[in-house]
Amino acid sequence: MRAEIKEFMDALKAKTVGEPEFHQAVEEVIETVWDTYQANPKYKANKILEKMVVPERVIKFRVPWVDDKGEVQINVGYRVQFNSAIGPYKGGLRFHPSVTEGQLKFLGFEQTFKNSLTTLPMGGGKGGADFDPTGKSDNEVMRFCQSFMTELCKHIGADTDVPAGDVGVGGREIGYLFGQYKRIRNEFVGVLTGKNREFGGSRIRPEATGYGALYFVQHVLHHAGKDIKGKTVAISGFGNVAWGAAKKATELGAKVIAVSGPDGVCHIPAGMNAEMIEYMLELRASNKNIVAPMADKFSGVTFTPGKKAWSIKCDIALPCAFQNELNENDAKELLANGTWCCCEVSNMGCTAEAIHTFQAAGILFAPGKAVNAGGVSVSGLEMSQNSERYSWTAEEVDQKLGQIMKDIHDTCVEFGKQPDGRIDYVKGANIGGFIKVAEAMCAQGHV
Repeated sequence: MRAEIKEFMDALKAKTVGEPEFHQAVEEVIETVWDTYQANPKYKANKILEKMVVPERVIKFRVPWVDDKGEVQINVGYRVQFNSAIGPYKGGLRFHPSVTEGQLKFLGFEQTFKNSLTTLPMGGGKGGADFDPTGKSDNEVMRFCQSFMTELCKHIGADTDVPAGDVGVGGREIGYLFGQYKRIRNEFVGVLTGKNREFGGSRIRPEATGYGALYFVQHVLHHAGKDIKGKTVAISGFGNVAWGAAKKATELGAKVIAVSGPDGVCHIPAGMNAEMIEYMLELRASNKNIVAPMADKFSGVTFTPGKKAWSIKCDIALPCAFQNELNENDAKELLANGTWCCCEVSNMGCTAEAIHTFQAAGILFAPGKAVNAGGVSVSGLEMSQNSERYSWTAEEVDQKLGQIMKDIHDTCVEFGKQPDGRIDYVKGANIGGFIKVAEAMCAQGHV
């Protein structure tokens, strides 16, 4: 690491002790945008990078609720409103025991650049709670969501901050959250995205992150002179993101030969069919967080406990589950098995060491802030539909999503092209997202 970048990071770490994921996210961006920052006196005079790494606002609150046994439970809720330079804060809510302020700061920071890349007027934010919906009854989830929104509603709004779903927050949770917001505020507005279509949701929103990711992968492959048809794909996770990715990959002619969960990996040598892909939603809805039942239900599927999707020989690896799920050893195993493309579909799905391993090997690699921007893009389109009091067709939404992902890829190529013609997608995504936010921040003064 260059001395001046190390000095910047050391100062940040001293002020934000115990937030390694946030430090990792910032370091990746700083390393790639530093020269752009130094070359622009306006950015330096306004100390844009120093401002960018500090959230505009962090809200932390207790969430008391009563379980089905009548016992009072206490969780901690958060909303990190990171940057509103180009629009209202926009980013998901995550319900998971691992949620911390530092984790949400990393996600909000990443979201700022991701939203910038979409070209839509959305700032960056993230929120959630250390609540685990796994194994909870619908009534328990509802009571928690109502308590959570009772406090959160004071800090969000259609023109202020528009949360969406994320890990542990799907259509059920969004419905409960929206109902409580409407009850307290007495207004029906597009304050949340990912809603059911019956009350303002957009078509193809559940599929959007996975669909958008595969559109982006297609562009990466086409730019490299390759085609996705007939290629083998390994996917981690089995929620909406992995489901959408598996569905679109199959539609485009690829073979999804591996899907994994915390319990292990299912190997499907012949590739997933439509019934298997839809079964992924049943697995998620069961709240058991396991993929092993797929091997019991379908012939030709082999389950191996304790192994990851990356243990299966494949052409393309798509981490779709959680941050830092693919580490250096996983990267080396993929390379040894002949994998030549990895695109992050989860937020910061690969560790820094894994990314360096892929880049050193010269394989195609693209970061989550570009690859998975399809989800927030359709959330932005949902906001537009809510403002118009109108609903677009699935074909209209899909066409707009496809164009957004093409534009994001074009931005990555523009800012990431290297002297040898290779595209550094990490650099391209970071610089492309950074410049738009930096220009807006400069124009708005010291706020």
